Parts: sequence; structure tokens; C-alpha cells
Amino acid sequence: MREAFVQEAILVVDAGADERAPGAAVTVALCGHWDHPPPCPLAPHHTRAERVGAELRLRVLFATDPRDEPEVRRRIEQALRGGSSTGPDGVETRWRLRTTRPGRVTPSEARHAARLIQT
Repeated sequence: MREAFVQEAILVVDAGADERAPGAAVTVALCGHWDHPPPCPLAPHHTRAERVGAELRLRVLFATDPRDEPEVRRRIEQALRGGSSTGPDGVETRWRLRTTRPGRVTPSEARHAARLIQT
């Protein structure tokens, strides 16, 4: 049975960078392509990005079987360490991974986490 998890990351990005690009890179790592029909095969997920100055703070909320958690985290980290993503418009967005670590599902994420678990 799936459980919900969080992976947090802080990226350094240029002004004007597409804040959706790191989330797209995560989706490619987990699903094979950023534009795919649901459901996500390995880990239904949602990426939230918040810009704070030159940093982009990410929270990846995902649901997976606990046995697959290490692999999902590895793929997320690998995607973020990759440092770039090219959007459908052909524009490349670059970033530098500063930190990444496991996080906790917050009370405000509980309903979303439950939906991901049932996906």
C-alpha cells in the first residue's frame, strides 16, 4: 500500500528562470515525460516551488510503496542534480542544486497526500 512522502530541495536559479522547470525534470525522472496520461507509474506526485530571492524552494509530495521510497528519492535528487530542463518551447532553464533532504507531510498537505495515495 502506498504512503505519502516529501522531498525538499533548494535550488539556485537566475532571475526570470521558469520556476516550473525543476518540477518538469522531476516528472520526467519519475514518469518518463513531463506530459503523460495519468496515473504516474511509480509515484503520483506534486511539486510546489516558491521563489525566495535567488533561491527556488521545492517540495515534492509523492505517494509510493515504502519499498520504492529510496528509488523515488534517488530519481528526484538525480533530476535536480541534472541542473537543467528544456520546455516545450525549446527554452532551457538552468539551476544549481544547493540542498535536498527528506521532509514531512504537513497538515495542510494531508488531503492532497491522501488523493495521491489513492491515485
